[in-house]
Amino acid sequence: MKLFNHTLSHLPIAVLVVAGLSCLTSQRGFAQIQSKTGQPVSSSSKQPAPAPKGLAKVEADPEKEDDFYKLISLSVPEDVILEVGGMATLPDGGLAICTRRGEVWLVSNPYISGTERPTYKRFAFGLHEPLGLAYKDGDIYVTQRSEVTRLRDSDGDGRADSYDKIYSWPLSGNYHEYSYGPTFLPNGNMLVTLNVGWSNSLGHGVSLVPWRGWTLEITPDGKMTPFAAGMRSPAGYGMNAAGDFFYTENQGDWVGSGRISRVEKGDFLGNAESLRWTDLPGSPLKLKPDEVPNTGEPLYDVAKRVPALKAPAVWLPHGILGISTSGFLSDNTNGKFGPFPNQVFVGDQGQSILSRVDFEKVKGEYQGVVFPFREGFSSGVLRMVWGHDASMFVGMTSRGWSSTGKELYSLQRVVWTGRMPFEMKTIHAMPDGFEIEFTTPVDPELANDPASYKVTGFNYKYHATYGSPVINRAGCPIRGIFVSKDGLKARLVVDSLRLGYIHEITASGVRSETGRALLHTTGYYTLNNLPDGEKLTITTPAHKHNHAEMEMASTASTPPVTTKQTAAKTKATAAKSGAAKVATSTAAKRVTELPAGWGEPDYTITMGTKPGLKFSPEQFQVKAGSKVRVIFNNEDDMLHNFVVVQPGSAVQVGELAMKLGLEGQEKNYIPLTDKVLHHTNLLQPNTNESIYFIAPEKPGDYTYECSVPGHFYVMQGTMKVTK
Repeated sequence: MKLFNHTLSHLPIAVLVVAGLSCLTSQRGFAQIQSKTGQPVSSSSKQPAPAPKGLAKVEADPEKEDDFYKLISLSVPEDVILEVGGMATLPDGGLAICTRRGEVWLVSNPYISGTERPTYKRFAFGLHEPLGLAYKDGDIYVTQRSEVTRLRDSDGDGRADSYDKIYSWPLSGNYHEYSYGPTFLPNGNMLVTLNVGWSNSLGHGVSLVPWRGWTLEITPDGKMTPFAAGMRSPAGYGMNAAGDFFYTENQGDWVGSGRISRVEKGDFLGNAESLRWTDLPGSPLKLKPDEVPNTGEPLYDVAKRVPALKAPAVWLPHGILGISTSGFLSDNTNGKFGPFPNQVFVGDQGQSILSRVDFEKVKGEYQGVVFPFREGFSSGVLRMVWGHDASMFVGMTSRGWSSTGKELYSLQRVVWTGRMPFEMKTIHAMPDGFEIEFTTPVDPELANDPASYKVTGFNYKYHATYGSPVINRAGCPIRGIFVSKDGLKARLVVDSLRLGYIHEITASGVRSETGRALLHTTGYYTLNNLPDGEKLTITTPAHKHNHAEMEMASTASTPPVTTKQTAAKTKATAAKSGAAKVATSTAAKRVTELPAGWGEPDYTITMGTKPGLKFSPEQFQVKAGSKVRVIFNNEDDMLHNFVVVQPGSAVQVGELAMKLGLEGQEKNYIPLTDKVLHHTNLLQPNTNESIYFIAPEKPGDYTYECSVPGHFYVMQGTMKVTK
C-alpha cells in the first residue's frame, strides 16, 4: 500500500561565482610564518588599514539573517492544536506531523505561495504524547511514551485503521519520561531514545524503570536490544552524512551544557542514573552508578579513566547557543540550501533558534565546530525536516517548555534566497591551531591582522550537580596567520590549545574583499584530538599578547583592541559617567542575612516556581519603603534566579545577562546595571535562598524575573509597590 506517490521537483537556485585573491605581501611587527610552499607570509599587529570602498555602507546597513534565509509561517486551522512532537516528509512532498496532544496530521501543499494555503487531515489520534515520527514503506511510525507504534492505512482513505505495537517499555508515571524516535538504521532496525524521569525531592534525574536514559535497538518484529546508556534528555537524534547516529543532549545533572554525541553500541554518554540497569540481560555495559567519578573535572578527562564514557563530539555553550538542545538534521540538499552541504542543523527549543554544526573525524573520533545560524522562530524549535524543494520545515511547541518565540506552537519554512552569506563556512583543527574557511574571499590585509581574531578556551564541570559554570577559561595566543591565495582560508597558529576543551574563535575584524562583515562572527570548536601533519614554521618571534586581556571571555562582536586603545576607551568612559563614581556592586543587591536593627520584616513572601517557566505567585504587593523578605524556592527541574528590576526593564536586563556570554552562569546571570534592584543567586533545582531588601520609595509595578537566557522573556511577575 502506498499513501503518497507524487514526483518531486526542485526550485532553481542562484549561483554566485567569486574570483580568487592574489598572494599576500609581507607586513611588519608580527610572527612571520612559512606556507607549505616555503613562501614567507606575515601578519601585523598594527591597526587595520582603511576598509575597502563600500564598507561604510555595509556597517550603516548591516546584513541580516533574513537577507539570506527567509522564514515563512504556514497557516494552521484554529481547531488544530499543532504542538509538534515529530515530523516526516512524505513521498508526495507533504508532511506527517505528530503532536503532543496525541494526534497525527497529514499536511498537503505545505509549499505555499500567493493565496494558497496548506490543508490538514487527521490521520490518527489517541496516542500518548508522541515525540518522534518516521515514514517507511507506506507506513507511519511514532514513538509514544511507552511504545513504538506502526500506523497503517489499509483501505487508502487517508486515515490510519490499524495501530500496531512494535515494542513497548515500562513507565513509572513520572512526567519527565519522554520518549523519542524512531530512527531507521540501514539494516531496517529502529533506534529510540528515552528520557530519565525527574525527582523534585532529590533534585536530579531518576531512572525509575528499566531502560530510562537508554537508546534501544528494535527490530521490525519487536525484538529489543539495549544499545547505549547515559542519556538525560535525548530530544534530538539522527544520522550525519556518513550514516553515523548522533543525539543531542540538554543541560542538567551530569550535563554542564548542551552537547552532541555520536552513539555506538556499548557507549556510556554520561548520565550515571541510567546505569542502574546494566545487570539486566542484554546490557552491553557492566558499569554501575557508583563507579562514575563525581569530581567536577572536565568530562574528557574523566573519560580517560572510564573506558565506556564517551566525550561529546561538539559542545553548545549554554545561554549563547541555546538552553534546550533539540532537533538534528543533516544537510543532504547538495547545496540547494546554501553553502553548507553535509553540515548539520541543530534546534533549540528554549531560545527558538537553529545552530549550524560541522563535524570532522580526527584520529577516529568526531569533533567539530558550531555556529549561530538563524534566530527569530515563532515558537520553541523541536523538529526539522527537508521539503522536496530543499527548503526546511521547522515544527515547534512551547507548552510547558516556554520559549523566546511567543506562540504556543507553530510550523514555519526556512527558504534560502539564493544570496551567498559571508560566513565562516567551517573551522578545521590543525596540528598547530585552526584553519577557518570562508564562504567568499576575504580582504587579505584584515584577514592577516591578529587584531581581527581572538581565541579563548574553556570547559564545563562533569558532576552530578545540575549544569555547570564555565571553568578553566583562558586565552590562546595567536602566533601567526597564513591566508590562502584564493582568500577563502585563514590558518591560525595558536598556542595553549587543550584537548577536550571548547575553543571560542572570533573573527570580528575580518571583512570580505568587497567590505562585507561576517554575518556571524563566532564559532565554538570542540577539540578532542589534534590531527597529525605539517606545522607551519615560525620564522620570527611572536607578537607579544596582552594575556590579561585575552583571559577575559570573548563574545563581543568587535575585535580586541591594543593596550593604548583600551586605556583611551576607559578614560573616555570614565569622563562620560563621572570619574569619581564607583561602579555599582551586585553584592549590595543580594542581602541574605537579616539586617541589623530590622526586627521582623514587614512582609515575608514565599516565592516558588511552576512548570512552564512561571513564578508562584505571579504577583505580590508591599508598601513603599517597607522591609521585605523573599524566600525563593526553586521547585523546577532547571536553574533559576529571582531578580527584581526597575519597571519596564525586564527584557533589557535579560538581554544584558545574555551578553555576559561565557561568564553568564559564573555571574549568576546578574549583569552590572542600575536596572537590577535586588536578586538571589542562580539556584539549583530543589534549593532555596532568602533575600532582604527595602521596597522602593516610589510606588509602581516592579517586575521580578528569572534572568537566565531564554527564561526572562516569559518568566516574570509583578511586585506592586503602593503608598
